[in-house]
Amino acid sequence: MAEEDADRRRELGRFLRSRREQAIRADHGLPPIGRSRDRGLRREEVAVLAGVSVTWYTWVEQGRPIRPSQSVLDAVARALRLTRAEHEFVVSLAGPGLSAPDRTTAVEDAPPHLQRLLDALDPNPAFALAPDWGIAGWNAGYQHLYPNVAAVPRPDRNLLWAVFTDPTVRQLLPDWGETSRQFLGEFRAETGGRSGDPAVRALVERLSAVSPEFRDAWDRYDVRGFASRERRFRTADGGTARFEHHQLTPTDHPDLRLVVYTRLP
Repeated sequence: MAEEDADRRRELGRFLRSRREQAIRADHGLPPIGRSRDRGLRREEVAVLAGVSVTWYTWVEQGRPIRPSQSVLDAVARALRLTRAEHEFVVSLAGPGLSAPDRTTAVEDAPPHLQRLLDALDPNPAFALAPDWGIAGWNAGYQHLYPNVAAVPRPDRNLLWAVFTDPTVRQLLPDWGETSRQFLGEFRAETGGRSGDPAVRALVERLSAVSPEFRDAWDRYDVRGFASRERRFRTADGGTARFEHHQLTPTDHPDLRLVVYTRLP
């Protein structure tokens, strides 16, 4: 538990530092640093904007074992102009009064009743997503869309792994660049409080070792909340299939999420 707490503190510090370094100075009423540096806030500037001491803020970025209050976290989030998803991510890492998410291991298979639900949604492509983004179940519609889901070894049957390492997925997605960044931002938002989870840590380490695109995007610390949206896929005849992307959480299995694609005209 102590090691996981330390992981979360380090993750919080790295995230806040990344947002501080990317902040546009003019948005905060501050002049450029020198002649050309218009991005990046100093730690003391963030501290003043948030109404906290420079020493305290420095310790947070350094991952020291301090526990900030809810009001202070909110003040830092406002000072850095974090989005709602980014603010929730910060709270998941360090929020007082909030129980840290339970450590979760990978869910290998969706329970039978959820698999029957996935099958009933056919021909709409649908699959079940585990906490570490392993694909725990799918229907025929999804396998038709992504045939490799049934062929890859179980350790590689993971949505994030497929997006960044499977060339057939890159070919399938005409907007691979934006989709991969969106998925990675959602993954980071959802797993922020479980950065010490062995399954999450192992996935990040594996992807960092084999995918330069993942490694570069991971270091940018993008955090995005999920929103239903249009998804496009290339078809075998050279056309494009358009779907609306939805997510549902079963009440009796909140550790799983059901992803459903409904066809658009």
